[in-house]
Amino acid sequence: MIQAIGLTSASRRGRPPAVDDLTFEARPGAVTVLLGPSGAGKSTALRLMLQLTPGRGVALLRGRPLSRVPHPAREVGVLLGDVAGHPGRTALGHLRMLAAAAGVPGGRAEDVLEVVGLSGLADQRLGRFSQGMDRRLGLAVALLGDPHTLVLDEPERGLSPRETAWLHGLLHGFAGQGGAVLVTGRLPEETARFADRVVSLEAGRLVADQTAEDFTRTRLRPRVAVRTPHADRLTAALTREFRGADRPADEGPVEVVRESGSRLSVFGSSCAVVGEIAYQQRVVIHQLADEVGDCGDRAKAGPLHRADGRQAEGPVPAPIKPLVPAGAEAALPPRLPALPPPGPSWPVRYELRRLAGLRTAWWLMAAALLAGLVTALALAPTGPRPAERALTGWAEPLPLPPVAIVAGVLGALAFGQEFRYPALTPSRVPVPRRLSLLTGKLVVSATAALLLCCAAVTVNSTSFTLLFGQDVPVEGSWEIALLGTAALSVGCAWSGLLAAGIFRSTLVGLAAVAAVPLALAPALRALLDGRTGPSLDGLPGRVHALTSLPFPSGVDRWLSASAHLASQPIGWALGLSLAVLLCGYALVSLRNGVR
Repeated sequence: MIQAIGLTSASRRGRPPAVDDLTFEARPGAVTVLLGPSGAGKSTALRLMLQLTPGRGVALLRGRPLSRVPHPAREVGVLLGDVAGHPGRTALGHLRMLAAAAGVPGGRAEDVLEVVGLSGLADQRLGRFSQGMDRRLGLAVALLGDPHTLVLDEPERGLSPRETAWLHGLLHGFAGQGGAVLVTGRLPEETARFADRVVSLEAGRLVADQTAEDFTRTRLRPRVAVRTPHADRLTAALTREFRGADRPADEGPVEVVRESGSRLSVFGSSCAVVGEIAYQQRVVIHQLADEVGDCGDRAKAGPLHRADGRQAEGPVPAPIKPLVPAGAEAALPPRLPALPPPGPSWPVRYELRRLAGLRTAWWLMAAALLAGLVTALALAPTGPRPAERALTGWAEPLPLPPVAIVAGVLGALAFGQEFRYPALTPSRVPVPRRLSLLTGKLVVSATAALLLCCAAVTVNSTSFTLLFGQDVPVEGSWEIALLGTAALSVGCAWSGLLAAGIFRSTLVGLAAVAAVPLALAPALRALLDGRTGPSLDGLPGRVHALTSLPFPSGVDRWLSASAHLASQPIGWALGLSLAVLLCGYALVSLRNGVR
């Protein structure tokens, strides 16, 4: 059950609201269509219901607003606009990523792909999908969490007539299993063929809320409306007159429908013809007019007794019984069993799917390893170098080692791609800055940076051993090189991620990574040198002296490596950058209302 009560969008610059005091219901077991021309407010009404745009009123899903639904993906399936997926991701990878976020089994992705007829294109990149394929994939996303309600914005757009017929059968099958379906449409004739109830909008206001029968009878066909105290006599006369009349085949038959009381409607004729027949039969006419539009419903929606969505006392109308095409229910995906709520690991699983599902990340990591190896081998003949430079291929002109640069790029893409292709939201709106999502991205980006550093040090040290034997051109310990480079890479990844999350841009994230060695570290060095003078030169030795305290075996080497990184200006700059970005992210999240 969907209940929309008093939905009103926020007006801007004195203009009337796109949706004004809209109230309607979409009951389970029926397909409800919001009908209206372009600009009537249909899409805005859906966005108001889903709390994606500011406004007033309330929309209840089985008695609860969406903000109080603990797991929205399992309650409502949404399709607004095109699928917001990265064009380089496969259809199956996209659905598995969203399945991890919804807490449903990964095998559900194959089930919904089979239902929408895209199982043969599971490994196809989204960038190569046609518009019709994109709509089918959007419907698969909506069905992924086995929701009770479907909210779809013009789902037949881009589909061929045969695909549209399939879609209508699928929606009726979903409604036949007790689900509620709410879709928008622009074509009255198409709507009349598959809707169970039609809610007509015009200029953001409710025009009519009718059953499909009443909609077809009152709003699709032009008619002659007649009111007379002798309705039975005029009906019989019109029926006799038109029964034997010769009419062109393209005009169709004339239909006389007796309404309640003194009213009758004549379809397929004109006022002049009906008036002449009434004059010939000496029938008094009180009204004779051409009409197209609403003239009253046989099954009107009842009064809205309550505005909180609770059931009113007294008899409740029976739900509408939709016509379910044969075999439509068999096309639906299997019902999911009762599942526990998604645990705290869903952000990590989602981020792993997101990162691993794109070839860009793998190419970047491979390029970092190759660049580091080539640079390290090129530097080896020039003589021994510090371990952190020799083992990671960190040449002097580079502000950062290749692995740290790539880690920063991956961090910037983690949020940058999310805002550009917001897979976690039902439409192209800003991604919510959830603390759980940030934590998952921080954990996955740090893990990727650590693994990349370990792989770089392992590959380069193995290559040195194979090429130079025991005479490895390295000064210092590989543990210090590994820890220092890993900390630098993790810091760069987090800087790019936080900056991209604050400013919603990958480019800003990359700029934040580059600013640490190129701008912040030199500026901090100049500031400290100017104020403290020669005392800064002895700081590395004093920091390293702290590691001379007695520690367990092996710990002192890691502490020495940490002290080595902390004594460098780039270490201070990186720490300061992370502190500022974390504070900025917290402020922006609080301002936007973190859930």
